[in-house]
Amino acid sequence: MAAHRRSRQRPVGGTTARAAVTVVLAGAATTAGFDGAAHAAPRPAPAGADVDRLYREAEVATEKYNGAKEKADSARERLRDLQDETARAQARLNKAREALGTVAAAQYRDGGLDPALRLMLSDDPDAYLDGAALTERAGSRHHAELGRVRAQLREIEKLRGAARVEVKTLTTRRAELGRHKRTITEKLSAARQALSRMSPEERARITGGSDRAARSAGGTARDAALSQAPNARAAQAVAYAHRKLGSPYVWGATGPDAFDCSGLVLAAYRSAGVSLPRTTYAQIDAGRRVSRSELLPGDLVFFYSGISHVGLYIGNGQMIHAPNPSAPVRVAPVDQMPFAGATRVV
Repeated sequence: MAAHRRSRQRPVGGTTARAAVTVVLAGAATTAGFDGAAHAAPRPAPAGADVDRLYREAEVATEKYNGAKEKADSARERLRDLQDETARAQARLNKAREALGTVAAAQYRDGGLDPALRLMLSDDPDAYLDGAALTERAGSRHHAELGRVRAQLREIEKLRGAARVEVKTLTTRRAELGRHKRTITEKLSAARQALSRMSPEERARITGGSDRAARSAGGTARDAALSQAPNARAAQAVAYAHRKLGSPYVWGATGPDAFDCSGLVLAAYRSAGVSLPRTTYAQIDAGRRVSRSELLPGDLVFFYSGISHVGLYIGNGQMIHAPNPSAPVRVAPVDQMPFAGATRVV
């Protein structure tokens, strides 16, 4: 009887069923994990990298602004010179016309007016120039005086034409300045916002500490840098830069109390009686190129592929530079940024 007894079936939900469910759930969880990894969003770049990028972009725009301002200033100066020269030429013309008027009055009293004089005393210079041939045919005894007036009229017209060109150039440069200024403002505003979201530690890395720390770090290398400078003017530039440690960065500034990067080296060499161009991409061609292994205190060191940053080398692999609006003028390693070249200006 026992041999023929049917075995009892285990109810669903027993140990085997529970194990199967566990395996299925585990597989589902694993699948979900792989799927989530496949579709996970890439990790955002560190906030510090964003700030560095924004400051670099602002500095590129700053150097473009500096270049446009230099050209605008030159155009403004040329225009002023042209206006002064035009005024002097107009005064000479007025004097010559007065002399001709005296002659004309005398001729009128004598019963006639030379046709050439009538033409010269016209209020329309173009009419006179159109009638230049008539002036020459008139055979007046005042032919030399008439010739001088004609030359003066032409000189004035030439000066006015050049002035019109400079006005157009100045207008173009002013528009360019406005574009670069907007770019700088936008980039710096975005950098300030990114800094405000950073941790104090990350923000300290960007800002580089206090002005006091910058001055202390710079003072340790000053004497050695001055002794190693190739000449007195380079030593003077280095000494000036050391005195400006801790000064704020202000874009477009060339001192005496604030600087951008190219403004600092310009001011340093200006103190030594050496005139440098305003922008980094012009400063790199202002002297003799030197290799990195040849660097001496006073050399200009440039960074990034677009030559958008410059510092003043002070020896021992160090430079003084104006980094960005969140950090003062300070000492930093040359290796801190991608090296692009160096120039010895004296």
